[in-house]
Amino acid sequence: MSFEPSLSTSGMRPPLASADAPSMADSLPSINFGFDDLRNSMAQFTVKFDAFIERGRKRVLEERNQFHINLAEYEGMCWLTIDSPIHSNLATNLPLAEDERMRQRDIEILNLKSQTHEQTLQKEAAEAAEMHAAISSITLERDTRLTKRDRLKQQIAETQKAINQKVEAQKAHAQSLDAQSRLNFPELEFWQDYLCIRIEGAGREDRLKFVYSHLLEKDWEAEAWFELGTASRDYEVFHTRPKVDRDALEHVVDLVNDDRDFGAFLKRMRKLFVEAMN
Repeated sequence: MSFEPSLSTSGMRPPLASADAPSMADSLPSINFGFDDLRNSMAQFTVKFDAFIERGRKRVLEERNQFHINLAEYEGMCWLTIDSPIHSNLATNLPLAEDERMRQRDIEILNLKSQTHEQTLQKEAAEAAEMHAAISSITLERDTRLTKRDRLKQQIAETQKAINQKVEAQKAHAQSLDAQSRLNFPELEFWQDYLCIRIEGAGREDRLKFVYSHLLEKDWEAEAWFELGTASRDYEVFHTRPKVDRDALEHVVDLVNDDRDFGAFLKRMRKLFVEAMN
């Protein structure tokens, strides 16, 4: 019978006062879990497994028996061979052959060890030669670097000596210029006042412009000037205003380059300008 969940369990409950009423388990539906099929399947698997084990056991027994049979046949053949008169001497000589074989084997092992040792010695000799070559190379490089270092030290010392000499020469020259400037400054002031000169820049570091005034009695404001080049030891006049005689100018410049009397040169240049303006 089918089970209907919509029915209330209270309707199937027997009266409490009745002792012969049917139990609740009797009213439940019967359920088939298939135990019989499972039991049959397990029985069939057991039969098959037992048959597999039996076949394996029989095969192992057969293989073992065949092995014993083959072993017995082989031993019989060996006994027949040893008992024969042809091989009696061979049986006697078996220990000697075994000893010879062992000796041969020992000789081969010793030869192999000797070859290995010789290869090791060759490898060590090659490594030693390579190491000596590396040491020689490093030693040569070290000697080269030491020689270069000594040469650089000598050059540095010579350069430092030359620098010190130049510094001392510059100091002496600066002192000489300072002393000369102290002597020249009063003299320059004298010539500026005496010859009515003022000194100006000419737009270049190696040139000076000397401007004269009070050249003419009738015109004290009239000026004349020239540019003097001081780039080299010999003086050189580049421009003049007013223009003066070229030959006379070259003669005056040659005189100052010979006698180095700059005061006399300024006097001669003033004289040239007065002559040119008159």
